[in-house]
Amino acid sequence: MADRVLPRGFYARPTLQVARDLIGKTLVHVTTSGRTSGLIVEVEAYIGEGDPACHAASGLTGRNAPLYGRPGRAYVYVNYGIHHLVNAVTEPEGVPAAVLLRAAEPVEGIDLMRRRRQTNGRLARASSLPEKDLCRGPGNLTRAFGISGAHNRLDLCGAGLFVEDGGVGGEPKVEWTPRVGIRVGIAARWRCAVVDSACVSGR
Repeated sequence: MADRVLPRGFYARPTLQVARDLIGKTLVHVTTSGRTSGLIVEVEAYIGEGDPACHAASGLTGRNAPLYGRPGRAYVYVNYGIHHLVNAVTEPEGVPAAVLLRAAEPVEGIDLMRRRRQTNGRLARASSLPEKDLCRGPGNLTRAFGISGAHNRLDLCGAGLFVEDGGVGGEPKVEWTPRVGIRVGIAARWRCAVVDSACVSGR
């Protein structure tokens, strides 16, 4: 429903606030193949040129330009030449920051998610993959949702790829931990995840 799509003002706030508030919201992708959705259960914040793990640490470049752009847009990039990762750009325009979506609990389009994961040559039988693992990890999430480099700079406040409010009863219990899978900036406890969720990737 259009009235449940998170507005731009949601993203134009301090990144850690946005990261916490994204937990329990519903990521949705509508394509000609169908609609997929899932509850966001794990995210990481990357904030500014002073954060050595943020892509903006080296200043403005052609690649990281979306981080400096309008809040509420997608920043999608290829990680280690293998996986596309999707981030929601945060803070006012000109302040480079974003929240990486690391894991989701599948809700809609589970069969479509399985077919998309089947295209991964390392996954022999997607049909045998536990549902909790379909979107467990940022690379698996984008593959299951059909998100690619073509979605870079896409408006998350639009009608194709977006985040909805509602759908979860009560406030999920979360924990803040150091970010995972990075070598710098490891002291910052900027990873937020639902406690005891089987769909969370980093432990």
